[in-house]
Amino acid sequence: MTLAVYPGTFDPFHHGHMDIASRASAIFEELVIAIYKNPGKKPLFTIEERVELTQNILSHLPNVSVVMYSGLTVEFARTIRANVMVRGLRNVADFQFEHQIGWANSHMAPDIDTCCLFCGREYAYLSSTILKEVASLHGKIDQMASNPVVQALHSKFQIETPIEVEDNVVAAGNSNTGSDSTPDDLMPDNLSQRRMERNRNG
Repeated sequence: MTLAVYPGTFDPFHHGHMDIASRASAIFEELVIAIYKNPGKKPLFTIEERVELTQNILSHLPNVSVVMYSGLTVEFARTIRANVMVRGLRNVADFQFEHQIGWANSHMAPDIDTCCLFCGREYAYLSSTILKEVASLHGKIDQMASNPVVQALHSKFQIETPIEVEDNVVAAGNSNTGSDSTPDDLMPDNLSQRRMERNRNG
C-alpha cells in the first residue's frame, strides 16, 4: 500500500490545498494531511481549529485522514510509514523552494519520495496569507475557501458595531447645522480681521 503525506501549516485550508489533496487522494491509496504545529509562528487559527476545519472540509474523501505533528517532516513521515510526500506548486518560485527542500529531505530520508503537483491555474494566485488579508479587510472570499473556513474567518475578523452619535452632537463644519456649528476661524469677523492683518503685513 502506498501511503502519502501532504504536510503544511494550512492556516487555513483553502481551495488550492483542496485541489492538491483531492488529486493526491485519487493517486495514492491513503493520504494523510499533516498539519504542522510550529511554535515559532503565530498562526491565526490554533492547531486544534486547523485540524477540525480540515477534517470537516475533507470528510467526503474516505481515504484521507488529518493529523497534527511537530518536528522534522521526514521524521514524521517515517513514523507513520509514509512512502511519499506530496507538495503543491503554484509557480516557479514554489518549484525552486520545493526543489531545495526535496533534495534536503532526500538526503535525510532517501526511502521517501517527493511528489509535486501543480495546482489548477485558477488557484495559482491563492495562498493562506492572501486569503487572510482579504478576509481581514472584509472582502469576498467564498471563491477562495470552503464554507467552514469562510465562516471561521468571518468570526475571526468580526466588524465591530459602530458607535452611534447622539442627535445633539453636530459635526464641525457642517453648513446645514446653523451658525453655532461653524468653527471659530471661519466666522465672518475673524476672516475679516485676518485679511486686514495680511494687508498690513503685506
